[in-house]
Amino acid sequence: MIEISERAQQHFLRLLAPQGIDGLGIRLRVTSPGTPAADCELEFCEPQELTGGEWIVECQGFNFYIEGDSARWLESATIDYEPNQTGGQLNIRAPKIKGELPGMEAGLVERVRYVLDAEVNPRIAAHGGRVSLLEVNADGVVLLQFGGGCHGCGMVDVTLKHGVEKTLRERVPEITAVRDATDHKGGANPYYSKKEGQSAMG
Repeated sequence: MIEISERAQQHFLRLLAPQGIDGLGIRLRVTSPGTPAADCELEFCEPQELTGGEWIVECQGFNFYIEGDSARWLESATIDYEPNQTGGQLNIRAPKIKGELPGMEAGLVERVRYVLDAEVNPRIAAHGGRVSLLEVNADGVVLLQFGGGCHGCGMVDVTLKHGVEKTLRERVPEITAVRDATDHKGGANPYYSKKEGQSAMG
């Protein structure tokens, strides 16, 4: 069901050891499963806090518990720990956690909205940006509104063409074009500002 790497197990042991509680383990729960907002939560878990519905993964020196209702969303999931200069990064990959892309029987709008919420917005959220769907017309043209850090951003054309449009057209092949309906002149807090007074050649 879930694969926990050697490095991740060592990381969890380092977190558990200072707690000094016998039988202390780690419990994983999926929040908002089957939706674009799905996420994984980890917490310390003492034996008396177990509900009895958990799945148990026996690790080196501790037990890793998966909340019963979360188990089905964690098929093919992996947990790894990548060391870096500042310590390290715990990576949980759970490909099924957000559910499936709505099938062909779902409306075009529903499928486009799913891709925006599940894939596009989490990526541009790092820049404080957000994309909203305004409409999908009869010709398969998607009209988007950029907000947050994308509003007025000088890099929005690049984001739109190489990021958002590419992702949408891969996931929803019926889309013919993606257009930006945002008035970027009014952006109050752009992530990248266009330089004033420069020619197109720079």
